[in-house]
Amino acid sequence: MNRPYPFHDTAKRGILLLLLLFPISLLSAQGWGSWENGSLLERVYLPAGLSLRLHLLERRAFDAPLLSNLFFERERKGLSVRPGIHTAEGSYDSLEIRWEGLHLLLECASRDELLAVKITPLERPIRSSAAVLQLGMVWNRPGWVGRKDSALLAETEGRRWTFSASAPAEEEPFLGLTGPFLAFSLDQQPLVITGGSSAPTPPEGERLIWENKERALREAAAYGELAPAYSAIQSVLGWNRIYDPKNGRLLSTVGRLWNKEYGGYALFGWDNFFLPLLSALVDPGRAWDDLREHLKDRTEEGFFPNDSAGNGRKSLDRSQPPVGGIALRELFKALPDRKALEESFPLLLKWNRWWPKRRLNKGLLSYGSHPAPNPWEDRAAGTAVGAGYESGTDDSPIYEGVPYNPQTHLLELQDVGLTSLYIADCRALEELALILGRKGEAQELRRRGRLFRKALEGLWDEESGLYLNRRSDTGERVKRLTPTLFFPLLAGIPEAHARRMVREHLLNPREFAIPYPLPSVSADDPAFPKQRYWKGAVWPPLNYLVWLGLREAGFSGEAKDLAESSLRLFLGEWNRKGWVCENYSALTGTCDDSRLSSDPFHSWGGLLALPAFAEKTSKLQAR
Repeated sequence: MNRPYPFHDTAKRGILLLLLLFPISLLSAQGWGSWENGSLLERVYLPAGLSLRLHLLERRAFDAPLLSNLFFERERKGLSVRPGIHTAEGSYDSLEIRWEGLHLLLECASRDELLAVKITPLERPIRSSAAVLQLGMVWNRPGWVGRKDSALLAETEGRRWTFSASAPAEEEPFLGLTGPFLAFSLDQQPLVITGGSSAPTPPEGERLIWENKERALREAAAYGELAPAYSAIQSVLGWNRIYDPKNGRLLSTVGRLWNKEYGGYALFGWDNFFLPLLSALVDPGRAWDDLREHLKDRTEEGFFPNDSAGNGRKSLDRSQPPVGGIALRELFKALPDRKALEESFPLLLKWNRWWPKRRLNKGLLSYGSHPAPNPWEDRAAGTAVGAGYESGTDDSPIYEGVPYNPQTHLLELQDVGLTSLYIADCRALEELALILGRKGEAQELRRRGRLFRKALEGLWDEESGLYLNRRSDTGERVKRLTPTLFFPLLAGIPEAHARRMVREHLLNPREFAIPYPLPSVSADDPAFPKQRYWKGAVWPPLNYLVWLGLREAGFSGEAKDLAESSLRLFLGEWNRKGWVCENYSALTGTCDDSRLSSDPFHSWGGLLALPAFAEKTSKLQAR
């Protein structure tokens, strides 16, 4: 069904607002920002690689601790960090930090070469404390850094820099830091640090912080009651956008902890197809670039890998769910760009053709892990675990007890969710092919989509009122229920089937209509109380895809209800802790539930709030 893209008006308003507020192009990788993944306390000037890094010091009688590396973490003894506003282009950001005896607000603002940092104690420190500022060059970039009296100095690419503070420097010679640094007491008033090529003063820096913060608040306020959700999405994308010095590019990533684990950055097959849709709302100038950078990540076979890393590792044996066509269609409807569409379409068409070649299992599709080079000694390659990773729902209960066939390299499961997403991919790419005038490829996609739609009907189970996964080795139906069984709503199924699925299962309070929907396995499943990973927790991409399916299938009221409940869940943790989570407890609505395994600041968490913007925009269109 060809519906107007629900974010279209919102995105246009966002573009206009950004152009008014920031007339300089945001696309080039330049200026100050939190571009380095190593610490939330570091700001780097692009493209020179000049780094100003903050350390926090507590002066104790013994073992005085120094906080140098800061990440968003659920649990770290004596430390909590609450993310605040982070504008799309990095002109303003804020963090609230509790560490040992310190409770402070860190604010950073920038304009062109000017950087301002303000550290405000929110409570009087328990012990004597200091902020330590260290200047250096990252990514092995050329440059010179030094110190003179109470100022830090640098020279990069012929430009000279001066950094100073609103308080006198104190000597701290025993910190073990290499490179020039200055220490400043945090025992009294707020500390303001300024840096630039024109030796800016602390009052100039404080004024810049105020101006950029007010601008960010006005931008969010334009969305009315959705302003907190807008700020939250902008914040999680802003903090998780980093610079890739190896390839000279900005990258939108799912989270800094994942980047750290993967040797600099981590890109994931389906995760990174969702991020451009979030950017289309809060940072439209970056949305197409987000997609372009992910499209570069394809393998020689033409599929998009489960994961790839900054250290060069890439999963060459497995892909991830085929959501690329859906993402491309939604992005194009939000931000029409024919040239970008022409560049992207052939790459996603090749991936679409790949699935039947590699993952066909007796007329339907199954996830798998095929023989491929494995120089990184990935133990999941060629196993059921690897095939589960390809599903994106890793350890879902639907795969329990399902064997991996070493001859076909597939799970012995004809997968409803995969087949439905593939049909939806065919439908989306067919629509885009017609826009591009590629009639032959549109016909090809239509034929392939219809072929799999017909095959999908073989998985309909009249007794249960659902399309059920089927074991390809035994013919047995798998009756464990997950939200992936609602993906047929995206595939143009018969209205009668869609109605039964929604009324008998999606709206069933024993299964999915619980206070915090949608659980990743039905609430009456024995795995549900575990809440760990895909065994019960609420996952943002599942909610988003089911919501999109409801809209596609004409269930507008149910789609609105799911959007509202997802927004409540999203704002609950943002208001409580400033978190945007990888997954949420379906029992408590939090993501610090001890049963969970959840990154507390994960970009795709914004998918929980995105439908609410669409529903709000739809109301405006209806008027």
